[in-house]
This record gives sequence, structure tokens and C-alpha cells, in this order.
Amino acid sequence: MGRLKTYLKNVAILTVTGLGLRAAGMFFRVYIAARIGAEGMGLYQLIFTLYSLCITVATAGVSVAATRLAAEELARPQPGRAKGVLGRVMALALAFGFAAGVVQLVLAWPAARYWLGDIRAAPSLALLAPSLPFMAVGSAARGYFFARRKVGPNVVSQIFEQIIRIVLVLLILPGAVQRGVQYACAAVLVGSMVSEVVSTLLVMWYYRRDLNRTFGDAPAQVPKGTSGRIWRILAPVEGGRCLDSALHTVENTLVPACLLAFLGSREESLAQFGALKGMAMPILLFPFSFLTPLATLLMPEVTEAHILGRQKTLETLVGRIMLFTTTFSVLAGGLIALYAYPLGRILYHDETIGFYLAVLAPVLPGMYLDAMGDSILKGLGEEVATFRYSIWDSLIRIGLVILLMPRMGMKGFLFVMICSNVLSALLNIFRIEKVARIRTRWYRWFVQPALIFLISAVLGQGALRLVGVSGDWPQLLLGCVVTGGLYCLLMLRFGLWDAVQAILTRRKPAGSAA
Repeated sequence: MGRLKTYLKNVAILTVTGLGLRAAGMFFRVYIAARIGAEGMGLYQLIFTLYSLCITVATAGVSVAATRLAAEELARPQPGRAKGVLGRVMALALAFGFAAGVVQLVLAWPAARYWLGDIRAAPSLALLAPSLPFMAVGSAARGYFFARRKVGPNVVSQIFEQIIRIVLVLLILPGAVQRGVQYACAAVLVGSMVSEVVSTLLVMWYYRRDLNRTFGDAPAQVPKGTSGRIWRILAPVEGGRCLDSALHTVENTLVPACLLAFLGSREESLAQFGALKGMAMPILLFPFSFLTPLATLLMPEVTEAHILGRQKTLETLVGRIMLFTTTFSVLAGGLIALYAYPLGRILYHDETIGFYLAVLAPVLPGMYLDAMGDSILKGLGEEVATFRYSIWDSLIRIGLVILLMPRMGMKGFLFVMICSNVLSALLNIFRIEKVARIRTRWYRWFVQPALIFLISAVLGQGALRLVGVSGDWPQLLLGCVVTGGLYCLLMLRFGLWDAVQAILTRRKPAGSAA
């Protein structure tokens, strides 16, 4: 019972913190977009695309290696072994981070000119390079705390990181904006760099303190074969994620280049790219924060049921996850589609954002099912399948971007995104069906939520028109309350309540799937 209490407490902390940080980040992004404009957001996204690739190189494998090796060594009675293994992981993390930082610094100007196609990105890339060694070491320390089942240090460091980033940007951005888009982006990214460094220093302080408390003065011992153990974990993770990240980087650099071929204007192509990637997508992805606790609660049970061969339990768990994901994603996507243009006007004063939201919101269930299906497959030990699907998806997207965008512009990219999300979701669903040997309940999981939302939306819109509500804010707030309330009531009436009770009480599944 004590372990369950700790588990649920950690889930609650992560949920509240995750939602708070995501909300703060989204509204802060709205503030930045209002200051630097769509073109500035496009340049920011372009810079961050290449920076993300270097982050992947620096951190992808070390966190996983730290988590797995720490969990293994903490189960042994020899504290010196754990200290020695963790020390080796930390040293390797520092080496990876330093190498990634040097590469980014040396290639900042050539990459900006010849890869990103915009020399204005070079100073920001150079400024960000020193943060990579810190991020790599911090990633390893956070992996250790995951193994210890301690969420506090990671949560505190993330909160401090967000506060420092916001304060710094608020202080330096107004002056930088006056000097142009290049300086404005650099100011935003300097805030990110400094906050990352401070966050790492804080989590490392927690790490050293916890290490001393846990292992005391035990001398570090590096067991034979430690390097081999590290590389057996690190190599496939690092290689796979780096390849995946590189393909995403290629795609994100091709999009503005293809837009330029269609529009003939670098400024306009960056503005459209920034409006979609930097302004519309955060709105679409924000609601997914509410589904994170579901994965945290149920994914370990999926793994356990699969390993132990409990077929009925596995079928019921997967059914609950799919039902909750589609129920919530249909609600989120439907509400965003209904109020896309008011959202665009309220947050960004831009009808274009509303158009992007209206086009992509109907495929939000595909986006969320893709992410949740990926987690389910990893819980079933299907990491190779998820990696294969990700690579094929990236290659198809790149091919379609090259084929369609020079002829259709942003409409072509929106078509690519719709096809990609639907295809990825279907591939994950069919793979889950095959591996877990379950039957996909198309009506229960997909058709019923869509029909119920349609009914709720018609009734809700009718009620608003009857009352005579007008204005963006009143329509958005009252519409979400009325339509969302009707949808939740109807879904609970048609069987969702039993699944809710089962998850809240962690009741073991009965015989039937959700």
C-alpha cells in the first residue's frame, strides 16, 4: 500500500507540474510570437530544428543508460559498484555533450548558410553550443532519479528552468527586438541556454547529495564489463534516435525551402513556417498533457501483463487506453475545430492560425493515437517496430514535401501532415492488434465518440445561438463548457464511467475489454 501511495503521489506531482509548465510555456510562446512576429517564429523554429538534432546526439542514450544501469546496480548490496557505474555514465555523457557542442559551434556558420539557408541563424547556434555538455550531464542525472523513483529533483529543476527562461527573455527581448529578427531570436535562445545551465547545476546538486546519502563514503568500484554494458544500451538508442532526429531536421529545413520555391519570398516562407510550427502546433499538442497520467498509470501494467501472458488483462488495459485516448482526443480536436478562428484571433490576432487549426484539428485523434500507440508498442517490447514506422513515416513525409510543396505551398504540407498522422496511427493500431492479439473495437473506440461529439456540438451551438452569445471570448468559454459538458455526460452514460472507476481504483480488469 505504501508503494502504491508513493506511485500515485508521483503521478499527481508529474501531472500537475507537467500541465503547469506546458501551459506557462504555451502562453509564453504567445508572448514571444507577439513580439517577434511570424517571420521571427519561423527563424526560431529553424534554429531550434538543428539545435534539437545536437541535443539528441548529446543526450539520447545517456538518460536511458543511466536509468537502466542505476536500477540494476541499486538492486545489488554493493554501493561501490553503483557509484562506479554511474561515474562512468556521467563521464561518457560529458564527452558526448562536449563533442556535440564543439560540432555545433564549429559548424554554426556553414550550417546556417548551406543547410538552413539563412545566415541569421548562425549567431544563435553558436550561443547555444555551450549548453550541450550541461544538458548531457543533466540528462544522465535525471535518468538516475527515474531509477530511484524520485520525481522531486527533476520537477524542481524544470520549474526553475522555466522561471529563469521567462524572466531572462522578458528582460532582454524588448531591447533585442528593436535591432531586428536575428537579435530577437538570439535573445530568446540565450534565455533557453542560461536556464538549461542553471537547471543542470541544480539537478547535479541534488544528484551529489542523494548519492552521498544513499551510498555514503563507499569507494567507487567499476565492475568488469561496465563499458560493454553501457554501450549495449547506448548504441541502439543513440543511433536510432539520432537517425530519426536527423530525418526530422531534414524535413523541417526542406519545408521553408520548398515554400520559398512556391512563394518567391524568404520572409513570407519563414512567416508561414513559423505560424504553423511555432504558433498553431503548440495549441494542438497542449491537450495531450492530460493524457500523460494515463500512460504513467497503465503502461507498466501493459508490460507486466504482456510478459506474464495475461491475455484478458492485456486486452482490457489496451482497450481502456484506446478508449480514453480517442474519447479525449475527439473532444480536444472537436473543440479546437469549432473555435479555431476565435482561438487564432484571441491568442495571436491572426486568422491564418485559425485556418491551420481548423484544418489540422480533425486529425488530432490520429496525432494522439500515434503517440499513445507508440508508447503501448514500447510497453509490449516492440521498439524495433516503432523505430521502423518512424523512419518510414519520415521518408514518406520528406518525399511528399519535395513533390507537393513547390506546387501547392503550405496547403501541400497540411496535406502531408494529415496523411502522415492517419497512416502512423493506423500502423500502430494494426501492430498492437497483431502483437497483443486483441480485436480493434472500431465503433466503441472511434465511431461512437465522434458521433457523440457531433450531437453535442449541434446541441451546444444551438443553445448558444438561442441565448444570443456573441464575441470571441464568450463563444469560446461558454461553447467549451456547454459542448464539452454534454459530450462528457453522454460518454459517461455510454460506458466510460466503468473504465474511469477501474483506473482511479487501479482495479484489476475483469474479463471483457473496455
